[in-house]
Amino acid sequence: MSTGANPPVAHRGWTLVLASLGVFMTALDTLVVANSLPALRESLHANLGDLEWTVNAYNLSFAVALLTGAALGDRYGRKRMYGIGLLAFTVASAAAALSPSVGALIAARGVQGAAAALVMPMTLTLISEAFPADKRGAAIGLWGGITGLAVALGPVIGGAIVGGISWHWIFWLNVPIGLALIPLAAFRLTESHGPRSQLDVVGLLLAAAGFFGITWGLVRANSVGWGSAETATALVVGGALVVAFLVWERRTATPMLSAELFRSRSFNAANGVSFFMYASLFGVLFLMMQFLQIGLGYSPLAAGLRTLPWTGAPMLVAPIAGALADRFGNKPFMVGGLALQAAGLGWIATIAKPGMAYTQLAVALGVAGVGISLCFPTVANAVVGSVPAAEMGIASGTNSSLREIGGVFGIALLATVFAHPGDYTATDTFIHNFKNAVWLGAAFAVIGVAAAVALPGRSHIESELSQPAHDTDLAVAGESVA
Repeated sequence: MSTGANPPVAHRGWTLVLASLGVFMTALDTLVVANSLPALRESLHANLGDLEWTVNAYNLSFAVALLTGAALGDRYGRKRMYGIGLLAFTVASAAAALSPSVGALIAARGVQGAAAALVMPMTLTLISEAFPADKRGAAIGLWGGITGLAVALGPVIGGAIVGGISWHWIFWLNVPIGLALIPLAAFRLTESHGPRSQLDVVGLLLAAAGFFGITWGLVRANSVGWGSAETATALVVGGALVVAFLVWERRTATPMLSAELFRSRSFNAANGVSFFMYASLFGVLFLMMQFLQIGLGYSPLAAGLRTLPWTGAPMLVAPIAGALADRFGNKPFMVGGLALQAAGLGWIATIAKPGMAYTQLAVALGVAGVGISLCFPTVANAVVGSVPAAEMGIASGTNSSLREIGGVFGIALLATVFAHPGDYTATDTFIHNFKNAVWLGAAFAVIGVAAAVALPGRSHIESELSQPAHDTDLAVAGESVA
């Protein structure tokens, strides 16, 4: 059950710091390997497929296990699962640094991703429980800014470490951070649980298998083809298992994902925004690194630094947006943010050309950066604010899963557009395909705007949360936990 509606200020401060550092560490490793792939190939004698899996193993296990991580936190305690996730992530990081072969590194990256799936949803739930509703937006704004900063700094830190030391230190960096966070979390965080007294094992297995199939199909689509039997089978079977999971959740006596959540227009709209925002962001970011290096001739580190007007903006803007959302609501920031993201990406697609001045690109990246900065905290705040307090954990896990699958979906589709019709080595073809793919990324942001427009106002959300059906569910849940 919840720890209380109004924890002391000191507790809030520790929760915000510890949760933010945890999410920084896990988000950083999403892209930190990107600029170290040439060094990994030489050191571990890896081929191109092996290198792809050093990235994909993390993202695949991360996306698959997020909902499971949230459910485990609700059942066994969020503080406890956060600590276990930090410990597993730290050990897996050390194993990755010590990897004698590329196979061992891929296995360690898979464990890292699963551990990150325990940590990530706990961070948002811990913050949401520690702060009252009227102060939650500012806290989540800082959380969103640090998440964005980690994504932004991943390629930069990876390039700097590989260039200055060795690829092993990309993973060693996590070890002292993790060792410091684990005891602090044990003594400074307060334990809380969700409303379910029993673990829905069948639901966990169906959800994990379904998300695995969908993510596997998206990850492999550009390697084996969208029309291949492997891709089609993975997507169809994965989708069928997700449907089976939803049917099971409606019928079982102890569901981990209440059907009530999807009756909320606010919850559905916020998740739609999150999916398409990350499809746009990660899809274009994946190609932008190639455009800066191949199209404009920058080194990996220089290319990473030049994306900062876009990916680094949340550190400055997101906390402000989160605080303002406490006063004006989430919807205007989500609508405006995704509109700016679409405008910035459309601007890039219009002006991209070989040898262009970076100053032109920087302004467009800055517009898109302000856009995602407005969205990061307000989407997270909208998700946890659209469900009863007892459901925050599983709502956070659901949103995190859809967000990560959205990122994989965006990379897969934009990479397909970029690679079509197959020969993109010529400069003119490279730029033409890049522009088409970025236009698709802008279109994803526009779809996100439509989802944001569907988000109801605060009075309607408060009305949804006060419906008797929810009150009954909470009463039953409270009795089962007690």
